[in-house]
Amino acid sequence: MTRDDYQLAEMPSLAKLYLNAAATAARTRVLGSTPSVDLPPRATEVHGVLADIAKMTEYQHLVGKAARDIIPSGYLHSMAFPVAMSVMVREDFPLPLLGMIHLRNQVEHLAPVQFSMPLSIRSWARNLAGHRAGTQVELVVEIRGDGGTDVLWRGVSTYLAKGVYLPGLDKPASAPDIREDFQAPNPTGIWSLGVDAGRAYAAVSGDFNPIHLSVFTAKALGMRRSIAHGMYLAARVLADVGSPKPEGFSWDISFAAPVFLPGTVAVRIADTTAADGSWASSTFAGWNARTGRKHFSGSVATLVS
Repeated sequence: MTRDDYQLAEMPSLAKLYLNAAATAARTRVLGSTPSVDLPPRATEVHGVLADIAKMTEYQHLVGKAARDIIPSGYLHSMAFPVAMSVMVREDFPLPLLGMIHLRNQVEHLAPVQFSMPLSIRSWARNLAGHRAGTQVELVVEIRGDGGTDVLWRGVSTYLAKGVYLPGLDKPASAPDIREDFQAPNPTGIWSLGVDAGRAYAAVSGDFNPIHLSVFTAKALGMRRSIAHGMYLAARVLADVGSPKPEGFSWDISFAAPVFLPGTVAVRIADTTAADGSWASSTFAGWNARTGRKHFSGSVATLVS
């Protein structure tokens, strides 16, 4: 921790953070606000964080894996998410949290993390930038063993505040909107996601963002129906890719279109192997099984030391 870091005494409650975000949104609608283009200058850090073994086990079962003592990479993101969110609800954070759209995750999972290991989690915001549909920002998270210096897990999440244009931030050059041509390949799997998929993932991850919970709460934030958590989709892919994975690996997922619930997602995972026959890397994509519209794509790969 540097002297500029803000240290929390305990892990913040996601429920309270969402309530704070809702209160801030309501206050802004009534009183207005002065737009800022500065990000919070201080990182936020929490020490002594322990995995909830019951929730972690439920998480592993939800994404289709047997319970293990090693914390899944996606669950580490869930553990760290309240710290990142505490950055986004600060008064000096320039974008509204509610309604934020998840664009991308880039993760380096550098070493196995045992469920019994006390962890230090640190997060900060960076790279506030104009986007053709609003303003985007990156939230960085680093996880270390408590008292240790080596990073065990590092993640960068990119979010979009749709329709929010901050003064002084230029949108990308107004070139034609060229969308990647996506031809749905032959799937290797089909996921049938029920209307309760968002609530089920929220119960094990703690992420009760209203856009995932019900038609009513999603419509209140501009969605026509509730949508699946991006990190639930990532966790499902990670559970199916390169099992068992090596001690160090990276993964990257980009989200193209939301998965409305209930919904059916076609998925293709293409693995490559090393010379010794072990798993080396994978590419993956998921799309609407009926329309062929892409929902997400990405890759997983062994980290070369």
